[in-house]
Amino acid sequence: MNYDIALIGLAVMGQNLILNMNDKGYKVVAYNRTASVTEEFLAGPAKDTNIIGAATYEEMVSKLSSPRKIMLMVKAGKAVDSVIETLLPLLDEGDVIIDGGNANYPDSQRRAIDLKARGIRFIGTGVSGGEEGARHGPSIMPGGNPEAWPLVKEIFQAISAKTDDGQPCCEWVGENGAGHFVKMVHNGIEYGDMQIICEAYQFMKDQLGMSNAEMQQTFETWNQGDLGSYLIEITSEILAVKENGSYVVDSILDKAGQKGTGKWTAINALDFGTPVTLIGEAVFARCLSALKAERVTASQVLQGPATGIALDKAEYIQALGDALLASKVVSYAQGFMLMREASEHFDWNLQYGSIAQLWRGGCIIRSVFLDDIKAAYDKNGELNNLLLDDYFRDKIQAAQTGWRKVLSKAMETGVPMPAMGAALAFYDGYRTASLPANLLQAQRDYFGAHTYERVDKPEGMRFHTNWTGTGGDVSSSSYDV
Repeated sequence: MNYDIALIGLAVMGQNLILNMNDKGYKVVAYNRTASVTEEFLAGPAKDTNIIGAATYEEMVSKLSSPRKIMLMVKAGKAVDSVIETLLPLLDEGDVIIDGGNANYPDSQRRAIDLKARGIRFIGTGVSGGEEGARHGPSIMPGGNPEAWPLVKEIFQAISAKTDDGQPCCEWVGENGAGHFVKMVHNGIEYGDMQIICEAYQFMKDQLGMSNAEMQQTFETWNQGDLGSYLIEITSEILAVKENGSYVVDSILDKAGQKGTGKWTAINALDFGTPVTLIGEAVFARCLSALKAERVTASQVLQGPATGIALDKAEYIQALGDALLASKVVSYAQGFMLMREASEHFDWNLQYGSIAQLWRGGCIIRSVFLDDIKAAYDKNGELNNLLLDDYFRDKIQAAQTGWRKVLSKAMETGVPMPAMGAALAFYDGYRTASLPANLLQAQRDYFGAHTYERVDKPEGMRFHTNWTGTGGDVSSSSYDV
């Protein structure tokens, strides 16, 4: 047989990717562990297409042209390993296995190295865009064994989203776990974007007393300018939806769920020592929201500041837009900082302008200023931080008065804005030449003889002070974690 690719896992993303591939002229074999799911798919959405099903792995493999290309859209973790182990005896050297789920990147690192040793080419690819993106054009972030990329490039770029100038939102990211690392950072930025939008929503609702209709119009207006993005767009649409005369959003319980990718981003930021503070606060905000019963109790016991101060609505809407934009810039800057650290650590040679292009269409964090991020890295591939690019420096400078105004009022009136606050604290810390870490180092040396460096001596020289006169001159070894 001569089918181009097989896909395992017929949940909504898997089905829509198959239909997308079929639309682009590729012949696809569909497989699901539960055979009835395959049958329903073939009799329903895939009816009258060139898609065929397989009842067993053996049948699926037999229908593929060589080298075989098999994409997995199954639950991350052990399920992926189980499917791979089942497939291996059926495959030949040079065949390709693609994991398109939300894998944790160390798993993709391990799989790429292990499968290469066994003669199988592995790709771990992030796929972003949800149900709609999978069907009509997602952002695709492939990494793994570079020998596999030429074998799937045409398919992936054909089904991916396209930029306004026709460029595919799909390009090779790097070796081993690079693709899933970039997708993880994408999802972390997504957490941050969603949280700062929610903070603006709460300020408008609780502090400015705006109706859903007013907020909907505000988000719609913001979407026409620098804040234009998928998440701003859908927020505007969400705020307009009613059922039985009532706004749906008002009936939704304020307990946020999460599937782990934002948490992975925060954990990796700690592991790499990179201050990805906004995303970290966005994850913790979801954790705090989950304490619904405790928060209800606390609301009856703990007192905040007096409220009811009338604010100029138009003035604060403008300031909120500035705060959103500035915080969003910081979020992306922190995400690219984390990718830079990982790229250097794993020798991935990530191309940051290319990554920005991957996110320009199809994905959840697509926004108008990704073009400007790409331009910044195209102009200076060695750029340490987006905040140092002229364009983003000027945007932050223009926005920071409103940013500070909103956060000052939020603190004064007790409206929680943890992610926007973390973004501003990072910005102020990053632009400060002398931080109080000198005192912190003195404290560490006082109680633990951890040593310190001096401003008047060459960097790398370590010193210890006998602060009490009785501590002695022996110091501990110096190391960073």
